[in-house]
Amino acid sequence: MPDLLKILIADDEAPARNRLKDLLEEVANVSVVAEAKNGKQAIELAIEKLPDLMLLDIRMPLMDGLEAAEHAQKLEPKPHIIFTTAYDAYAIRAFDLNAIDYLLKPIRLERLLAAIEKVRALTPQSVEALKSLQKTRSHLSIHERDRVILVPIEDIIYLRAELKYITVRTREHEYLLEESLTNLETELAETFLRLHRNCLVAKQYISSYEKRADEKGDLHWHAILKDVPDTIAISRRQQHLIRKA
Repeated sequence: MPDLLKILIADDEAPARNRLKDLLEEVANVSVVAEAKNGKQAIELAIEKLPDLMLLDIRMPLMDGLEAAEHAQKLEPKPHIIFTTAYDAYAIRAFDLNAIDYLLKPIRLERLLAAIEKVRALTPQSVEALKSLQKTRSHLSIHERDRVILVPIEDIIYLRAELKYITVRTREHEYLLEESLTNLETELAETFLRLHRNCLVAKQYISSYEKRADEKGDLHWHAILKDVPDTIAISRRQQHLIRKA
């Protein structure tokens, strides 16, 4: 633990943030370096401020604390995480089972002191446990050139698996993500279609389906996409989607 513990507070309610700041004034060797209104802002500030500890409210708009904690695992150095929450029996049971630190609101000074004293990093097992509590992520976090970039799911046109990476395509950029395409398909099933064994395409970005000739002159179905010149070949197994369309 560093001599001076740098803390980031994230809560969508200003009174809750103020309450935590007031309590932390009673704690020796800590400094509140940033406060955020949602998880997205918390990650953006964490990239800039490099806190040692993030106090994350579970339920926040735009991005909740659970998702923010997952993205925070890509920061270097990784911050410690303590969740703050109003009573949530399901979350608390998961936290207790997986040694995840949390504080129940209203937060008391004694409990805060105890949590800071034994604060610990999230383990891979506890990160997996958090996923069972999460809704669909609002963003993917991309580790690129020693920084973390948050890419909104709604901006992603397609996800294509290539070797051990996934190409994440938006209107303006391509990013590389190290994640499982199968897991992403399960998580994003409502908004993405698997058109090929190695490619998921966002439904909202499919303009039409057309048959196009390959180098040998053979015709194959392709999805024509909005906003980008790329087309996506459709495997035979997935051509039933064209009939549905």
